[in-house]
Amino acid sequence: MSVIGFHNGRILTRDAESDSAAFELDGERIGALKEAGGEALDLEGGWLAPGFIDTQVNGGGGVLFNDQPDVDAIARIGAAHAPHGTTAFLPTLISCGLPVIAQALDAVDQAIERGVPGVIGIHVEGPFLNVSRKGIHDAENFRPLDDEALALLTAPRRGKVMVTLAPEQNDVAAIRALVEAGVIVSIGHSNATYAQARAAIDAGATGVTHLFNAMSPLHHREPGVVGAALEDRTLYCGLIIDGAHMHPAAARIALAARPLDRFLLVTDAMPSVGSATKEFVLNGEHITVENGVCVNDAGTLAGSDLDMAQAVRNTHALGLPLGDVVAMAAANPAAFLGLGAERGLLAPGYRADFVWLDRDLNVRGTWIGGKRVA
Repeated sequence: MSVIGFHNGRILTRDAESDSAAFELDGERIGALKEAGGEALDLEGGWLAPGFIDTQVNGGGGVLFNDQPDVDAIARIGAAHAPHGTTAFLPTLISCGLPVIAQALDAVDQAIERGVPGVIGIHVEGPFLNVSRKGIHDAENFRPLDDEALALLTAPRRGKVMVTLAPEQNDVAAIRALVEAGVIVSIGHSNATYAQARAAIDAGATGVTHLFNAMSPLHHREPGVVGAALEDRTLYCGLIIDGAHMHPAAARIALAARPLDRFLLVTDAMPSVGSATKEFVLNGEHITVENGVCVNDAGTLAGSDLDMAQAVRNTHALGLPLGDVVAMAAANPAAFLGLGAERGLLAPGYRADFVWLDRDLNVRGTWIGGKRVA
C-alpha cells in the first residue's frame, strides 16, 4: 500500500482536526490514518479537506453538456472543475428532449465504466417543469412525466440519477415511481403550492434545486415551495452562493432556519468555468458573463460562472465556521446522493478524494482516488 502524508496545516478528518496525518491507500480508498512521515507534503498553514461534490454542473472548460452529451465532454467538464476542488460531480442536462436525455444517460454510464475521474451520475434538470418558473430553460421542451419518460429514467444505471421536476406538473404516482426505482427527486422550477410541494415530499422527493430560485416564494398565506423547504427538517436544499442568485441575507435566513447538514453547495456551472472564453450559446441565446454572473441579453440568469472553491469562500464569508461550510460542499451532498458511507469525509474506508486549500481558501491541490489531478 502507498501512503500520502500532509503536515503543517489543519486536516479535517472525520473525528478531529489535526496538523499532520498520513493516509494509507487501499486502491482508491483510505485504508488507515497514520502519523505523517518525512515525505509529507507541507500544507503551508492551509487546510486539507475532503474533495468537493457538486450535484449541478451544466458545463465547464468551454463545454455545455446539452450540446455534447458524450464521454469526452464529461471528461473535459470534470477536468475543468478539478482545479477548483471538485472531485465528484453530476453532469447536468438543462431541459431537452428524451432522445438527448437517453444519449446523456448512456454517456454517463460509459464514462463511469471507463473510469473518467469524478463522474458519479447525472442530474436531469427538467423538462418536467412549470413554464411560469422556467428561468433560462426552453419551455418548448417541457412535458409531463409519462410512461415513456419514466421507462427511460428508471432503467438501471451505473451511477446516480437525479431528476429536478415541478410537482404541480406531474402526477404524485409518477414521482413515487421514480423514487421507488432509486431516482433522486428534487423540486425545482416550480410554482407549486405548499400542499403540492408537501405531497411531493411525502411521495419521496428529498431535495430542492437551487433554493429560492425559480420557485414559488414564501408568503404568509401561501408558503409555497420555499416555505415547505424551510419548514421541513429532512429535505436537502441546494444553494448557489455567488452573490447573484440570492441575497446574502436570504442565505443567512435559510441557514438559520433549518439543520446545516441539510444544505449543499452547488455551482450550476456553465461552460465558462475553467475557460478563458466567457460567452456561450444556450438554446440559441447568447449568454455572457458579466461581473461573474451568466446572463442572456435580457438579463435573465443563465446558470453561473461559479466554481466550488469560490462557493466555499463565499459561504464562509457569511459567517459560518469552515468545518460546516466544507460539510456543505462534501459530506452533505454525499449523504443526499446516498453515498455518505463512502464519500465526503477523510476517514478509513472512504474515497481518497482530497482538496488542499491555502490560508485564503484557494485550491492548491486536488486528489481523486489518491491520485493528484490538479
